[in-house]
Amino acid sequence: MPDASGPCGPVPSPTLDAVDAAVARVLGEGAELGDGQREAVLGAVVDDCLAVLPPAAGKTAVYAVTGLVLGGPTIVVSPTLSLHHDQVAHLADAGLRAEALNSTVSGRDAVLERFGAGGIDVLITSPEQLAREDVLDALAAGAPTLLAVDEAHCVCDWGPDFRPDYLGLAVARRRLGTPRVLALTATASVPARQEILDLLGVPDACIVVRDTDRPNIHLAGHLVHDEIAKWERVVREVVDLGDSGIVYVTTRAHTTLVRDRLRAAGIGAEAYDGGMKAAERARVQDAFMAGEVPVVVATSAFGMGIDKPDVRWVVHGDTPTSIDAYHQESGRAGRDGQPARAVLFHRPQDLGRPKLFASGRDARPGALRTVLAAVAQNPDGVVQDDLARASGLSKAALARAVPALVALGAVRSLPGRRLAAGIGLTGDLDGLGDLAADAAALVARRREREQSKVELVRRFAEGTGCRRRTLLEVLGDVRDDACGRCDHCDAGVPGDPGSRAGSADGDPAPGEAVRHDTWGRGTVTTVADESVVVLFDEGGYRTLSLPVVREKQLLLPA
Repeated sequence: MPDASGPCGPVPSPTLDAVDAAVARVLGEGAELGDGQREAVLGAVVDDCLAVLPPAAGKTAVYAVTGLVLGGPTIVVSPTLSLHHDQVAHLADAGLRAEALNSTVSGRDAVLERFGAGGIDVLITSPEQLAREDVLDALAAGAPTLLAVDEAHCVCDWGPDFRPDYLGLAVARRRLGTPRVLALTATASVPARQEILDLLGVPDACIVVRDTDRPNIHLAGHLVHDEIAKWERVVREVVDLGDSGIVYVTTRAHTTLVRDRLRAAGIGAEAYDGGMKAAERARVQDAFMAGEVPVVVATSAFGMGIDKPDVRWVVHGDTPTSIDAYHQESGRAGRDGQPARAVLFHRPQDLGRPKLFASGRDARPGALRTVLAAVAQNPDGVVQDDLARASGLSKAALARAVPALVALGAVRSLPGRRLAAGIGLTGDLDGLGDLAADAAALVARRREREQSKVELVRRFAEGTGCRRRTLLEVLGDVRDDACGRCDHCDAGVPGDPGSRAGSADGDPAPGEAVRHDTWGRGTVTTVADESVVVLFDEGGYRTLSLPVVREKQLLLPA
């Protein structure tokens, strides 16, 4: 049989036979991988791979099959304890030796010994565990051949903010012997895909994308300017929608505020945020999944592993800070394929709220060098606030720099807001200047990218064209026609269906690589009636006037 071609290149016939044998072992004799699953497996057995697959597409089977084909143990990085439990159960049902390693597991040393001795096929763990030197040493002894990162959008969504150890996965991978990387997620816009791969240290990995559209979900948005009025409208919307649903907000205070207002309106609602005790989070999630609580008001922490088929709607009471977050969260409605609704309440002033835009200067290389020197000279770690004072930095400025330092392997985050030396921080103090400069550059680039992501959300929320078409373009799925399933299409103002603004000769098109004299190389993300949005490699998102682009030929093919 001739070699077959996978997304990363040719796949030898013996490897194809091994894939079929692994599928039979994991899924049963006669079973087949679905669309996207097989392409992801073929991609990952040949090279590092990022797979963007629809919700409930069977991502566990993808890494289980890939690991068996590669022939060694698999380590899976997964974000929540509930997912750890579910994934271990599914793998065990398939006959694989699967265990979890997290903060709740007793007998941790025994688990690590079994992995090192070859007694575990798949180990489900967290990024925090892979930040520990003792864990990495023990796991490296088992010679893992696959590092799977489930819910991979967490790398760029959560890593820079409240789970910095996600940014250390590239460093951890090197310590593990550089196993193959398989990243899996249900949502990742075109720029987010590259950001994930860059942070994982595999920028040239192949990418498999399948069906980002959820046509059964009707998209709608409401522009409001008064915050009190916004919450009143959110409550009325939830009351009118009825059934089971999720209200997403961006702060812990908003979860309780909206919950209390819903209860006053006769709606059984619970609040959920990542700062709650684990037992309370589990209680709320279990009650929602069992249908005992119809509505959960939550921050983005709620939803990982939520596969409740009868969620009929998702309401965003606050504007999310990225299109990826919106797509991920709204996609939790209508998992059964039946009609569902996603409603966004957008208050333009809210987009200035994220802590990313807090006042204060970012850390300069000189100050970061002082921080690194102090960490290098204190093997037991240093309290982060003490480092801020010693370097002359504000606490906020240092906090914004820590993710960059973690990503470079310079520091590790310890409990109690302490920083300790990472494997990239050696005793050579002369080299600290370059490391500090690299960290400062990463901080500046992240700030610019995050600001530009917010502007893209603003475009989606405030635009007048077909909402689905705008959303899908950012996700790399270009559509020429209006969807007929959004509020703008309902109102008969879907923009220019069938005659895109970028359809004139010489106009840029979504997905096209372009070059600008000032900002360099970039990729067109969306084209509207009078503007074009480009993600530049170094300059982030920029919104340009389409008439000016035409007149002055500002964007040339790259």
